Amino acid sequence: MTHSRHEFNNIAKPEAEKADYPPPFSLRLTYEERARLDAERGSKTLAAYIRERLFGVDAAPRKKRGNSPVQDKEALGRMAGALGQSRLSQNMNQLAKAANLGSLPVTPETEAEIKEACREISEMRAELLAALGKAPGSEP
Repeated sequence: MTHSRHEFNNIAKPEAEKADYPPPFSLRLTYEERARLDAERGSKTLAAYIRERLFGVDAAPRKKRGNSPVQDKEALGRMAGALGQSRLSQNMNQLAKAANLGSLPVTPETEAEIKEACREISEMRAELLAALGKAPGSEP
């Protein structure tokens, strides 16, 4: 019975096919050598730079990193700077707290300030979506 059970387990749980990659290669560098490579590589990864230097145009292309959805880093930086300089989040929090307590005086000035804050938030949302490469009318 153990023999047939063993065969059943092999059939029921086939091992996943693994890609046949060579083992990684390790290289020790002096601090000076590493600093030189870091200075020369620019925005490339160290591994990509070394492969390029070793193999030139024959270097096999690697998959691009897909973990950064940012399309326009400059726009994202402008938006982050605008958020950092504004007190928008604190002001909205104070308005929400006052509204929850029932102590928010609804005057024309207050209403205008709330509308202005909503407009600014809408603009920031549009800039953020543009920086992420999404259409302003799309879902985040």
